[in-house]
Order: sequence, then C-alpha cells, then structure tokens
Amino acid sequence: MNKNINIQDFSKHLFWDVNISEIDFDKHKKFIIKKTLQFGLYNDWQLIVKLYDIKKIAEIATKIRDLDIRTANFISIISDTPLNKFICCTTKQSIPKHWNF
Repeated sequence: MNKNINIQDFSKHLFWDVNISEIDFDKHKKFIIKKTLQFGLYNDWQLIVKLYDIKKIAEIATKIRDLDIRTANFISIISDTPLNKFICCTTKQSIPKHWNF
C-alpha cells in the first residue's frame, strides 16, 4: 500500500457525507473503492490503483451489490475476473430501476 496518499488527495465530492478524518484505508477499503468506482474522476481511479492493486479492487467490486453493469464490465475486463463473479450481475434488485442504461 502506498503510504504517500492521503484521503485529501481524492476529489472532495466523493466523501462529502462522512468525516474524512475518520476514514482508514484498510478498514474502509470497500467504501473507498465503491465511492471511487461510482462517482470518482480519473485521478481518483489512479489513486485507488496505487492504494490497492487491480486484483484487490476486483475482489472487492465483486461484493458490491449496487455496482452498475458498465463498471462491473470494466473491472471484469481489466482484471480478468468473470462477470458471473460479480454479485451485482447475479442477483436481481427487488425494486428494479426504471431505465436500463
């Protein structure tokens, strides 16, 4: 893990809803990866790749239920993880979205 990266290096809009001084890169890695994949910019993506390798990001992304299919496909391709390993692709939401984008 890269020790030179601080939570303040990420875009401000990612963690607007939490106290950033309480975020720990080890304890909250699923939260950090989820927020970055859903709302992050390219610079944020580069930071999580430096913090966690692609395999670790893919491992955590497979456990995110509400990950969008486009992001799941991207992670699947760059990490050689089968798409059927992603929980967002194998379970149906009880209340589906109105539009399928």
